[in-house]
Amino acid sequence: MENTLSPGLYIVATPIGNLGDITLRAVETLKGVAAVACEDTRVTGKLLHHLGIKQRLIRYDDHASEGDRERLLALMEAEPMALVSDAGTPLISDPGYRLVRIARERGIAVTSLPGPNAAVLAMTLSGLPNDRFLFAGFLPNKAKAREDTLASLANVPATLVFYETAPRLDASLAAIGEVLPGREVAVARELTKKFEECRSGPPGELAAHYAAHPPKGEIVLLIGPPGDEPVGEVDVDALLRAALVDAKASQAAGMVAKATGLDRKTLYARAMELK
Repeated sequence: MENTLSPGLYIVATPIGNLGDITLRAVETLKGVAAVACEDTRVTGKLLHHLGIKQRLIRYDDHASEGDRERLLALMEAEPMALVSDAGTPLISDPGYRLVRIARERGIAVTSLPGPNAAVLAMTLSGLPNDRFLFAGFLPNKAKAREDTLASLANVPATLVFYETAPRLDASLAAIGEVLPGREVAVARELTKKFEECRSGPPGELAAHYAAHPPKGEIVLLIGPPGDEPVGEVDVDALLRAALVDAKASQAAGMVAKATGLDRKTLYARAMELK
């Protein structure tokens, strides 16, 4: 590939751990652009140094101003410019959405290069159903918001995928056990690195393991879809409580009936008691 890139924006995926995962096309693109917009110039600088690439780096993160964005847009109108994140595929829980949207609105060419992505990699490792999955970013930090988010996704007929940090894993597993009892959960961490692991099981079992073995590194948290979990009296109450957060008793009963196959009238009566 020769360094004859046309003006525009090039979205380049970078390794999430193992530097050997960089693609040949990504290397050639990073060599051929006029500048690289990145979250942290130190992180991207280390990657480029490893690749033997000297390149102009421009910081572009969540704190970038409209003026910063306009300068990047002006640059990519005249020359090729790359956008990278600290690790993985840009824009997936990373800054860049507005930049790409405005570039497209102004007719600037946008090219995206495929490459490493932690959510997809974890999905393939987890052993959970993968015909449908929903990526939902990071769970909220506050307990009530975290539980509300899980409750709002309780009836999505797909594996749920979240990014999480090691210090918050215990709280998230506890919330899953409370709001989505009986679901199978997988914790994928240190992906593509020396100590990569993907551990699955009930949230309580995983919480006990990581209490004894505090996790490090970045984490992908996956929750199996509804429908296969064992249903008992306690489970039904928990499902109804979760549904009642955002729904009327009749709606909650309908959602739980659909998920469990139990009688809707019985569930409605119990929902009224709980409410």
